[in-house]
Amino acid sequence: MRNITPTAVTLSDISAGYGQREVLSGISARVPLGQVSVVVGANGAGKSSLLNVVAGVLRPTKGTVTTTGSCRPAYVVQRSHVSDALPVTVRSVVAMGRWAHRGPWRRLRGHDWDVVDNCMERLGIGALARRQLGALSGGQRQRVLVAQGLAQEADVLMLDEPAAGMDLDARARIDDALTVAARGGVTVLRVTHDLEVARKADHCLLLRAGRLIGQGAPGETLTERAVREAWGVPELG
Repeated sequence: MRNITPTAVTLSDISAGYGQREVLSGISARVPLGQVSVVVGANGAGKSSLLNVVAGVLRPTKGTVTTTGSCRPAYVVQRSHVSDALPVTVRSVVAMGRWAHRGPWRRLRGHDWDVVDNCMERLGIGALARRQLGALSGGQRQRVLVAQGLAQEADVLMLDEPAAGMDLDARARIDDALTVAARGGVTVLRVTHDLEVARKADHCLLLRAGRLIGQGAPGETLTERAVREAWGVPELG
């Protein structure tokens, strides 16, 4: 009998949009507990919108999102959503991730700082601890935001294109950090249009034009035919 991984998040017949424009339609899917799941598809497929629905940022016009048991979420935004003018250091930004446990106005304890420093080291930004966030490159800043997400020690960690536009070393550090987090019991849900990244995940949700056209193990879901359909590429012959 095939073992079925418990589900962390269940999407039931989800539709959603912005104003009169529908961007998601009739999506029913599951996000397995304690695994790395990817939402993959071409630009405009609705990947970020689906992540926003799971995060509670975008309210569905139809359907329900159900979480299993305790579900403390953390949402890592893209670096372009963070102002360059913020006068804060790298370590301070990562430390904000501990507010989920301590609150924004209470002093962090020794354990909190240990978590912060560990997360920075995992992302290779320990040497940048005293640098101002606005002085960093885009790739460095994105790693800071991922470290902040990890520092929350959330049950579900959601990330929107966390490694887009980065060099191989930075991408590898993020991928490795997310894999380690999942092995520790965190449910990771990340958006990507990178098929190489998607094929390394545990679970995959494949979108085309706001509809789910496949889900499951990447090796079974990301077939040549399914990928062509998702990207709107006609079959040869």
